[in-house]
Amino acid sequence: MVTKDQRRRQLAREKFERQQLRRVEARRKSKVRNSAIAAVVAVVAASLIGAYAAGAFDGSSKKNDAAAKASATPSATAATTAPAKGPDPCAKPAAGKAGTQQWKTEPAQTVDKAAHYTFTLQTTCGSIPIALNAAKAPETTNSFNFLAGKGFFDHTKCHRLTTAGIYVLQCGDPTGSGSGGPGYTIGDENLDAFGKAGATGSVTYKAGTVAMANTGQKHTGGSQFFLVYKDSPLPPSYTPFGTIDSSGMAVLNKIAKAGESTGQGDGAPNATVVINKATVTKS
Repeated sequence: MVTKDQRRRQLAREKFERQQLRRVEARRKSKVRNSAIAAVVAVVAASLIGAYAAGAFDGSSKKNDAAAKASATPSATAATTAPAKGPDPCAKPAAGKAGTQQWKTEPAQTVDKAAHYTFTLQTTCGSIPIALNAAKAPETTNSFNFLAGKGFFDHTKCHRLTTAGIYVLQCGDPTGSGSGGPGYTIGDENLDAFGKAGATGSVTYKAGTVAMANTGQKHTGGSQFFLVYKDSPLPPSYTPFGTIDSSGMAVLNKIAKAGESTGQGDGAPNATVVINKATVTKS
């Protein structure tokens, strides 16, 4: 026969066991919830890093939204208002306007991988000769040879300058908005030019490098490209296809010295940088 004390102890034990089960279940749910939150945070963080690492040179869509850019893109100390502009170091653009021609497919390969090609940007700020690497970036060289021959880059504005964390001038969009292209895309090339990414996921794109912008996805280069005026840490996902000579670097540094429009390290160049004419010559 069960006494009252035994029954009371049994009920107390059962109550304790139920409480323990509830605690275990609560911890399990909390762990699941925290894991889900961590996963969401990881996805958001990855996307924000991608906004800098890939979208920083988005060559086919509009610029990243303000929140992503503020969180992920290296920037200078925030300014409440855009800084006053100094004298424009560049001349007025030549008469004419950017074209609107588009192509559904990339051009057939015609460049000689063993030949030397020079991509010359005759800009309002001076001439920037670029030696193209046809041997290691033949598809990109071929595309630029084709587009320059069609006058695609003529009268286009270099629409973006970064001055903190990464140091580049971005050009090649006939719309001047950061969203334009030729209508086709080309494959990635020469991505091992600066070695494998280190612990930070980046390599150093050296000053004087010219590389392709893309959408952040593989093989999405179009016509937009960026000119590096100071060593810049970037993921090795942007095709390096050319090198600027010393005279071109002097022009590029003049443009960089004039700064960008926001005062936060990423905006339109204060200098009026327009490509009056772009040509590719073979030697």
